[in-house]
Amino acid sequence: MPRFSIIVPVFKVQGFLHECLDSVLGQSYPDFEVVAVDDRSPDGCGAILDEYAARDERVRVLHLPENVGLGRARNAGLEQARGDYVLFLDSDDFYTPGLLAAVADRLRSAEDPDILVFDHVRTHWWGRGGPSDASALLAAAGQDVFSLRESPRYAHLFLVAWNKAYRRAFFQEHGLRYAPGLYEDAPVTYRSMVLAERIACLNRIGVEYRQRRQGAITKTPGRRHFDIFPQYEGLFAFLEEREDLAWARPLLFERALDHMLYVIAREDRVTPADRPAFHREMRAFHDRHRPEDFVPPQGPRGTEMRLLASSPYVSYAALRAGRGLRGLAGAGKRRTVDRASKAARRAGYAVRSRLPLDPHLAVYSATHHTGVHGDPAAIHAKARELAPHIRGVWVVREDAVDSLPPGTDHVTPGSRGYHAVAARATYWVNNVNWPGSPPKRPGSVHLQTHQGTPLKLMGADLLDKPGARHGFSVPKMLHRADRWDLSLVANRHSELVWDRAYPCHFTSLRTGSPRNDVLVEAPAGRAAAVRERLGVPAGNTVVLYAPTRREYRRGGHVDRIDLARFAADLGAGHTLVVRLHPSLATGTARGLGLADLHARGVLVDATDEPHVEDVMLASDVLVTDYSALMFDYANLDRPIVIHADDWAAYAAARGTYFDITAEAPGHVSRSYRELAWLFASGTWQDEESAGLRAAFRARFCEFDDGHAAERVVRTVLLGERPPQSRTAAVLPAPAAERAHSMN
Repeated sequence: MPRFSIIVPVFKVQGFLHECLDSVLGQSYPDFEVVAVDDRSPDGCGAILDEYAARDERVRVLHLPENVGLGRARNAGLEQARGDYVLFLDSDDFYTPGLLAAVADRLRSAEDPDILVFDHVRTHWWGRGGPSDASALLAAAGQDVFSLRESPRYAHLFLVAWNKAYRRAFFQEHGLRYAPGLYEDAPVTYRSMVLAERIACLNRIGVEYRQRRQGAITKTPGRRHFDIFPQYEGLFAFLEEREDLAWARPLLFERALDHMLYVIAREDRVTPADRPAFHREMRAFHDRHRPEDFVPPQGPRGTEMRLLASSPYVSYAALRAGRGLRGLAGAGKRRTVDRASKAARRAGYAVRSRLPLDPHLAVYSATHHTGVHGDPAAIHAKARELAPHIRGVWVVREDAVDSLPPGTDHVTPGSRGYHAVAARATYWVNNVNWPGSPPKRPGSVHLQTHQGTPLKLMGADLLDKPGARHGFSVPKMLHRADRWDLSLVANRHSELVWDRAYPCHFTSLRTGSPRNDVLVEAPAGRAAAVRERLGVPAGNTVVLYAPTRREYRRGGHVDRIDLARFAADLGAGHTLVVRLHPSLATGTARGLGLADLHARGVLVDATDEPHVEDVMLASDVLVTDYSALMFDYANLDRPIVIHADDWAAYAAARGTYFDITAEAPGHVSRSYRELAWLFASGTWQDEESAGLRAAFRARFCEFDDGHAAERVVRTVLLGERPPQSRTAAVLPAPAAERAHSMN
């Protein structure tokens, strides 16, 4: 008996069927069967299914004599299922890698619940969408097992068949079957959820839910959308027969009305001509099944539900139209207010900018105003120590304000406070470009810290790489870079690259990277404190995996390593810590497995750690591909492994300044097998690795000696000539002298 029976109803999907079946048969977890139901498909689907069945004994094909529709095709497959758990997969969708292994592990840890719910992502014809609405609920569930009565908010999970694993005995015991017609998922989903005594969640994207450009029945207007009413009539007939489920009626009544109101509002489902009739059916359903203790929710949807009790369709239509008109009017009013507000802020800036620059005011920002980190944060911290008379103000986005350290003096972009500070600040410190406005004032000093040593092409060097510079204009970027006065560098390689990539008038400061000071001279006990915070067992070897984004893939995320397998292959005494590229932190990358593995303690997801330097200090070895993090990490003089299994594709798509596989800071793996061997054999920390690292450090950690932030503060803010770095590099004349002489 297999662990899983995966039921795939098939009808007119010959262009998608191979991808669907391959996504199942290619899963790392092998204990499953596929019951493919050919619903009398008129295209080549039947032949495709027979070919798969001939090649793989796990595939069984059921050819139906007539077309019965999606719901009854699922029922037919269910009759043939033999697995402990039943999963349904629509034949134009597909599984993500590693899903079944994750489901098996979660079922084991939850001790075989009745239902396991997992996540999905919508895949449009133009590309993958963002996280689903369910992701926050699934994450909140953690490792708990619950019932819907205990946690009614989980009735808001996406009501489809294919985002769940059902215990087959539970499904059979309660006679759960899909009815014909559209919206067949709703009654089975809700009925199973209220009957289940034990529900578990898996915070992992398991299904790529294809949004077909044309041909999706649910997005084709017509009378078939009236099928929603008999579907919910069947559900409530069942509920009203069960006194023990009286608690569920108000909850599911609200969910049913919400679903119906969603459908009637969609022009791709209910035509304007059909809406009065659809509304009458909704009112009839409301009058027949409204529980005495039902209270509509607050908000616009609750208002619509109240109207159903007493008002005709014209009232509902007027409400919808009025809401639309109010939205348009509100948008127009907001635009007028915004224009006036912006004009007032510009006027205020113009008045203040006539005043002299304030030599005791510095403005800081990091990575598009996302918080206090990187080189600007290190410079700011040292400035508070050595130049406390200079006020440091951070520019931070509104959604990042709550993450600021206590007492941080800050303004938000575009605010009145921002314009007041921008009008008079002498010093501007950033690791990316400032926005195009306000303009730079004569005498102000703009310090560009960058975001590390460049391996990949940057700036003007991207002109021949249209894919890598997709979404931004190189001329506009260089126009903003024209405001730079000073450019920090950690090595001569960076100095040469910035001179070429940014053909602007700035002076290079050979100070080293301020953010790396803590790596060169780490405070005692800091690494141990970070390891404890991350939950790393005492004495474990910490392997930090930090992949970068890929320009050859839309969205930038590519799974290069099976993280669960890597963590297992590292073995006892090792902890795998993963740090995603910041640009991938809020997308779907974590939902594809990382979040689930972190929740189960398989690895540690350190993507949200505010300071990457802490994560590096807590680790014993770095595994990366082409991330600039390697140049910083080399300051620790700890082993580095380069996993370059797609080097040719990366170099072709993004372009690089040198071949990291030929001038690596340690051993290079070109396949997962090689990577696993490096760790299993201990080669990752041998003498050859140490020799490669020494040469790499000599070249790229040239000016990093633990005093970079002090050197910047004394040179730029205090106008001093500090001691030279350990390389005897000659520093240019203090920038502060130039700034003061221009005022």
